[in-house]
Amino acid sequence: MAKMMGPRFKQCRRLGLNVCGHPKAMNRATKGTARSDKKLSDYGTQLLEKQRLRAYYGVMEKQFANYFKKASKSKDLTGYALIKLLECRLDNLVYRLGFANSIRQARQMVVHGHILVNGQKIDIPSYQVSVGDEIKLREKSQKNEMFKENFEANILNVLPYLSKNEGNFSGILERYPERAEVPIEINEVLVVEYYSKN
Repeated sequence: MAKMMGPRFKQCRRLGLNVCGHPKAMNRATKGTARSDKKLSDYGTQLLEKQRLRAYYGVMEKQFANYFKKASKSKDLTGYALIKLLECRLDNLVYRLGFANSIRQARQMVVHGHILVNGQKIDIPSYQVSVGDEIKLREKSQKNEMFKENFEANILNVLPYLSKNEGNFSGILERYPERAEVPIEINEVLVVEYYSKN
């Protein structure tokens, strides 16, 4: 199973955006370190935006292209449909619910079998969570101090489309997110334009 591995902070500086969500990620960013600091063609701007969106969710190129194909067949606007698909990945929702402090840690938790969806163990990070699905930390894993601390520290940082139950270490996807509610700084129109040309 392929995954994005390189240095996270270096990637953030190159993309000119804190895609990993770490508070210190952009500390060493100076003028000229980001691709966007240079004069870019239209194609270069679209490519950069696509790379930023991919980096936010830690998705590889081939899988990302498949998501775009799926999104382009949706009734919704293609850019919004793409973000909705990425946002409802299991590893992303584990991160959004606060079980993990990064998308990479969330992915690892899923792969190692710490997460249950509707009571079933799911170890596929790209699993698409449906509205009403309950995501829960496995009982044995609830004793893990790091997971407990992560979840409790993030108890108030809940997004409007998710609900959290502190008592039993779980959360529910209440509805699909509106575009404005998704906490990412991306112009998805540029991503759609990038794929329309290829």
